[in-house]
Amino acid sequence: MTQTEWQTRVDLAACYRLCALNGWDDLIYTHISATVPDEPGHFLLNPFGLRFDEVCASNLVKIDLHGNIVSGKHQKVNVSGFAIHAAVHTARPDAVCVMHLHNTNGIAVGMQEQGLLPLSQHALRFYRQLAYHDYEGLALSPQEQGRLTAALADYPAMLLRNHGTLTCGRSIAEAYVLMDTLDKACAIQLKAMAGGGHLHQPASAVCEKTYLELLGDGSPEGILEWPALLRKLDQISPTYTN
Repeated sequence: MTQTEWQTRVDLAACYRLCALNGWDDLIYTHISATVPDEPGHFLLNPFGLRFDEVCASNLVKIDLHGNIVSGKHQKVNVSGFAIHAAVHTARPDAVCVMHLHNTNGIAVGMQEQGLLPLSQHALRFYRQLAYHDYEGLALSPQEQGRLTAALADYPAMLLRNHGTLTCGRSIAEAYVLMDTLDKACAIQLKAMAGGGHLHQPASAVCEKTYLELLGDGSPEGILEWPALLRKLDQISPTYTN
């Protein structure tokens, strides 16, 4: 195993553990996938049956685009669960990491007809940059894969209505930070609406200006945040590196 693959495994395992700490896991369901460096068509995924807090660098499974196991022969993967990831990785070569979660805040806002509103600074990161996909059932057919990736286009994130959330990152760190921002934006909106009364929304020009400021020079997000998050994990439980 190359050093770059091992580092990807460590970062991906850390991403799973951080999601578990945030309560974003859904028993043994949902997945976070990452491309294997210098191995086109190969991806790392959690073994089916493990909780997110049980994932570590060495037990991640290497699979191909069809969900066939390349290494980790004694483990299982949820092939149907990987279908969304396979479709996105195929359509988006820039997506080194694809996160698909059933986090409560994202599901709730995705149910709302208007979706995510530009109410908070967190939400403005996705101003006119958030895709939506209507719910079509459990199984993801090839036809639905096409509709989903067409709706996703080159956006960094998506709300799958009545279902969950999805983020694409040029790095594992970026995918995680985008998901963290999206989840907080959804939580803020739900709390504001629960409070009742008229909600103040910034003017469209301010929204656009703030989005560009948050985007910065366009470099992948998470570069500064990721080392801090790893330090947090190291203090709580460093076994993700096993």
